[in-house]
Amino acid sequence: MSVLSNPGFNLQPSSQRIALPTNYITDFNFLNQYLPDTYEKEFERYGNRTVASFLRMVGAEMPTTSDQIKWAEQGRLHIKYTSCTSGAIATSDTATITVGDALDPNPAATDGSANPLNTGGIAIRVGQTVMITSNTGTGANKGIVTSVDYAGGTFAVAYYEAGGQTFGNSETLTVFIYGSEFKKGSAGMVESLEANDEIFDNSPIIMKDAYRVTGSDMAQIGWIEVTTENGATGYLWYMKSEHETRLRFEDYMETSMLEAVPAEAPSAGTGNAEDLGFKGTKGVFYEVNNRGNVFGGGYPTTLSDFDDIISRLDKQGSIEENVLFLNREASFAIDDMLAAQNSYGAGGTSYGLFDNDEQMALNLGFSGFRRGYDFYKSDWKYLNDPTMRGGLSDGWTGSTSAQTISGMLVPAGSTTVYDQVLGKNAKRPFLHVRYRASETEDRRYKTWITGGAGGAMTSDVDEMNVNFLTERAVCVMGANNFFLFRYGA
Repeated sequence: MSVLSNPGFNLQPSSQRIALPTNYITDFNFLNQYLPDTYEKEFERYGNRTVASFLRMVGAEMPTTSDQIKWAEQGRLHIKYTSCTSGAIATSDTATITVGDALDPNPAATDGSANPLNTGGIAIRVGQTVMITSNTGTGANKGIVTSVDYAGGTFAVAYYEAGGQTFGNSETLTVFIYGSEFKKGSAGMVESLEANDEIFDNSPIIMKDAYRVTGSDMAQIGWIEVTTENGATGYLWYMKSEHETRLRFEDYMETSMLEAVPAEAPSAGTGNAEDLGFKGTKGVFYEVNNRGNVFGGGYPTTLSDFDDIISRLDKQGSIEENVLFLNREASFAIDDMLAAQNSYGAGGTSYGLFDNDEQMALNLGFSGFRRGYDFYKSDWKYLNDPTMRGGLSDGWTGSTSAQTISGMLVPAGSTTVYDQVLGKNAKRPFLHVRYRASETEDRRYKTWITGGAGGAMTSDVDEMNVNFLTERAVCVMGANNFFLFRYGA
C-alpha cells in the first residue's frame, strides 16, 4: 500500500462536552501587541460529515401504535424435500422414501374431522407424481405415490421406469412434486393443503440525546463564524454545538436501524443487555445476515461472481431492478470488472459509450449494468466514513454482527404483505421504518427545550436543555431478495 499512514485523517472528536482550542483551531495569545490576521469563518475541512441518507433513499417511514410489529410473507408455492433416503436397493420397482427435512407443523388440512395432516407431517399425498434424484447425481426416477405415513414422515412410491430405482439405499435424495395421476372412475384427491405463510416481527427501540448550555454562555459571542451542514450560521458557539448534536442524533437514527441486534438470552453469568432490561431490535444487517443472502468473499469482482449472485436471485423473488450500495473499494472493483469487458478497456481508451477522445475527461466509472437483471451502483458514505464502518479493518471475519461489510444489494420497488394492524394486504417498500405514533403522541422525531434560559421557563436552573427522542424499528420485508457483501463464512 503506497498511501502512508502518517500524516492521515484526524479522528479527534470535534464534539467534546466543552469547547476547547484543540477542537477546531490553534489558539493564539491575546496578550501579544500585534493584531493577528484571522479568518473568521470556520473552514469545513471534512465536507459534509453526516452519513445518513441510505434509508431515505430506499425506504419510507410509517407510524405504528404497538410495541410489536408483525407481518406475514408468502411461503413457497411448490413442495420440495432435499434430505430424503430410500429404503429400497437399486433396481427395486417400489420404495419407501423417508423425508429427513424439518416437517411442516401444519402443512395441510381438510374439512374432515380426522386428518393426520392437521397435526403436522409431510405435504405429499396419494396420487401425486414425484421426481426423485440423487444429490450426488448418480441417478433419478419418476414415480407415483401409493401411500403416505404422515406421522412417520414416509411415503411409498411405485416407479414408472421398467429398470426400477437407479440409486442405492444409502444416498441422500431430493424429492419434488410435479403433478398427479388417477385411474378412471377413481375417487378424487383425499387431502388438501393450506397456504403456508411465514410470520416475522420486530420491536421499536427508544433513542435519546440532549444538549445543555448555561444561560451565561448563550449570551457570549465568539470571534469564529460557525456553520453546520444544516445551514446554521452565526457567532454563537452554542448554536454550532446544538446543531451538531441534532445532526449526530439524526445519523444515529439511521445507523441504529442498520446495526441494531436483538438482546439474546444470557448463556452464562449476568450483566448483558437482556439482563439489564434492554431488548434491542433487528437491524438491516442482522436481518439480511439471518434471512437474506450473503456473499462471503468481501465483494464480487468477476462476472462469475455475479453469475453466482444472479443464480441465487433466480431462486428467490427474481426482482428485476436492484441497487448496489458499496464502499469505495468494492465500487472500483466492479468498475474494473465492467471495463475489462471492453476489448479496449485494458488501455483505458474507451468506457461507457466508447466515444472518448484525448480532449475529453475520461470517465472510468459505471453507474450500472444489466446481466439477467438491472443493477444500479451507488456509493455508500456510511461504509467509507473513517469514524464509522469505513474505519474497520478489511477482512475482519469475527462475530457475524461485526464482520467487515463492503456493500449490500437492495431490491427496488415494493412488495405486498398482510399488515396485521390494518387487517388487509398493503404495499410496502422492501425496506422501511416504523415509528411510534398515535392521535396524541408522535415519536417519529421529538425535540423540546427545558430549563430557565433560551426561552424555556420550566425550571429555576440557569441553562437551556435541548432534548431529542425517537422510537422506531426497521422492517426488512422479503429479506430473501437482499444480498449482503461481507468477509467471512
